[in-house]
Amino acid sequence: MHIRLYTKTNCPLCDKAKAILAELQADYRFTMEEIDIYEDEALLEKYQLMIPVVELDGEEIGYGMMKKETIRKRLRQAQKS
Repeated sequence: MHIRLYTKTNCPLCDKAKAILAELQADYRFTMEEIDIYEDEALLEKYQLMIPVVELDGEEIGYGMMKKETIRKRLRQAQKS
């Protein structure tokens, strides 16, 4: 499983999302890639007001205020497939 976390600098919600994902890595095996939306015009336009955005294997599974249980549930589903 691979998670992409779309973020920007000085973003408290992004920091919280990173912390949640780091905690979940103890229970689920996934790689994580952090992408700054300000380094890509298309991403900036797409995610500007939504960040942070969590994408699991190419599917957006959450944005904004992240809930650990929501992400955990999606990881569990993906692990079973």
